[in-house]
Amino acid sequence: MASREHLSRYGRYAGGPDPLAPPVDLADALDAIAEDVMAGYSPRRALREYLRRGGARRPGLDELAGRIQERRQELLGRHRLDGTLEEVRKLLEQAVLNERKQLARDVAMDDTDRALREMQLENLPPSTAAAVNELASYDWQSIEAREAYERIKDLLGRELLDQRFAGMKQALEGATEEDREAVEAMLRDLNGLLDKHRRGEDTDGDFAEFMARHGGFFPENPQSVDELVDALAKRAAAAQRLMQSMSPEQREELMRLSAQAFGSPGLMSGLEALDANLQALRPGEDWSGSERFQGQEGLGLGDGTGVLQDLAELDALAEQLSQSYNGSTLDDLDLDALARQLGRDAAVSARTLAEIERAMHDGGYLRRGADGDLRLSPQAMRRLGKSLLRDTARQLSGRTGSRDTRAAGAAGEPSGSSRAWQFGDAEPWDVTRTITNAITRTAAGGGNPAAGLHLDVADIEVAETEARTRAAVVLLVDVSFSMAVQGRWVPMKRTALALHHLVSTRFRGDRLQLVSFGLRARSMDIGELTALPADREQGTNLHHGLLLAGRFFRQHRSLQPVLLVVTDGEPTAHLLADGEPWFSWPPDSETIGATVAELDRLGRAGTQVTFFRLGDDPGLERFVAAMARRIGGRVVAPDAGELGAAVVGEYLRSHFRGPGDDADWLG
Repeated sequence: MASREHLSRYGRYAGGPDPLAPPVDLADALDAIAEDVMAGYSPRRALREYLRRGGARRPGLDELAGRIQERRQELLGRHRLDGTLEEVRKLLEQAVLNERKQLARDVAMDDTDRALREMQLENLPPSTAAAVNELASYDWQSIEAREAYERIKDLLGRELLDQRFAGMKQALEGATEEDREAVEAMLRDLNGLLDKHRRGEDTDGDFAEFMARHGGFFPENPQSVDELVDALAKRAAAAQRLMQSMSPEQREELMRLSAQAFGSPGLMSGLEALDANLQALRPGEDWSGSERFQGQEGLGLGDGTGVLQDLAELDALAEQLSQSYNGSTLDDLDLDALARQLGRDAAVSARTLAEIERAMHDGGYLRRGADGDLRLSPQAMRRLGKSLLRDTARQLSGRTGSRDTRAAGAAGEPSGSSRAWQFGDAEPWDVTRTITNAITRTAAGGGNPAAGLHLDVADIEVAETEARTRAAVVLLVDVSFSMAVQGRWVPMKRTALALHHLVSTRFRGDRLQLVSFGLRARSMDIGELTALPADREQGTNLHHGLLLAGRFFRQHRSLQPVLLVVTDGEPTAHLLADGEPWFSWPPDSETIGATVAELDRLGRAGTQVTFFRLGDDPGLERFVAAMARRIGGRVVAPDAGELGAAVVGEYLRSHFRGPGDDADWLG
């Protein structure tokens, strides 16, 4: 059996980011950011909003900032600052009580001397500091009383040093006179080094010599004078804020008591010189602030200074988490400080958010446009479109009487490419690619392909097919302000993204044009449509949209024209002869006539037309029903959440069914 000395011990990894942690999953972030972009946010703001609210299983900056404020309030609500004064008062009471007992027991003492001593003890000032100072020259008769009084001086010295040098109170407990002299020597040398540094006369050798002599006082192990000054200045500034957070009476008491620290006035003069040096070297520290403590747990000077440092650290973290200053990024976050204040899990969450921010920029999901602003990149669009199409396919497959969205077998012609088999695929296998994959996998695993092959699901590839009917598709989307007001803005954009991804990846022989229509109509790419803000613009110019659709169809005469119209209102605008839009509410006959005439032209050209009516406006319902009957088109009235499935389903129907076939493919 291995000896105990050779047994391994395992614990939580604490050397930085976990090397075994899974890579950051950007899918959740990208979906959330894109959703906000489609709602009208800029990509920059959408990224900021995501970082602020976090993901489904990850706290965001706002939650972390809230926990920072809770931690701050908890510190202020738990503590009070008179811990040292209270401890001194108790030691003084103990010393006086023991002295009185000794005077009562000492029968050999002269009565006059006893009376004078008792009178002095009886008439001590009510101020603790004044009483301690008055007893500085008292000749104690009780050994216990003298020890209690000496502990007051020792306590004050250790507390005053602990204010400037964290941990000194514990380190000097039970210190000898030699230890105290070493502290005073360190203070003299430190002030000498800082004086030279202020004048720019110090050298690396001066710092090295100082650390060689006094490095034991500095467990932080600073590597330069500046690192030493930074650490000391933060602590000294916190000590100043601590004193300013006390009541005037408490401050006065401590100032009067400080003369008794270690029984050495030289200690206070050394600390005062240190404070002056540090304040001159680091004037940017907060030397004048204060806090309001309201708790019941008394703090000594050293511990109180530590709490003031914690409060300053919490304030710095709150500013970093706010990300409200110019040039701010999550790389600014002090993760070590966050772990100290809120725990390791909070630091891991913040690091993950920083990695998401970095990956969105460096991973190609956001790119800077010609106007200098950030935009979703084509890579982000593809990834988002794939996700939306997957959701749409899931909705389609859940419909009664529906069929899968993939084209298979005789319904399509081979495109010459193949892809990995997915559950539900009905396309013919690409046998050559499938067998090649099996051979490669077997050989890579050390097996002998000549001895026989065993197919794995991962080996299977299917031949991609294209529908025999190639189409020129125009998706006309209403961008009037009512779409945004009624909560249809984002579903409309999600629909366009899903359809765009389907056409660009599975029906590459088709041509798709996206056209928005408000007061005017405009052809745009998917990136423009995704980022389109919801303007408060009146007008539903379907007439202009149909004109642009007709132009696109004429450019692709060899393809089957398919028109998909998404709208939530009757036409209220049309183009005049001079190209300017005319708006009228209620719709006038000229607008309706121009729209109907253009729709008739598309119908005569054999265009398959489907209207997607959103909402239950009676006027719109009558209009689209009449138009569909007029040109042999269809009307679908989906809920906003089902718009994507309805549009994609109709698009697929245009491939698998010819014009005039009234079979309800979607069930």
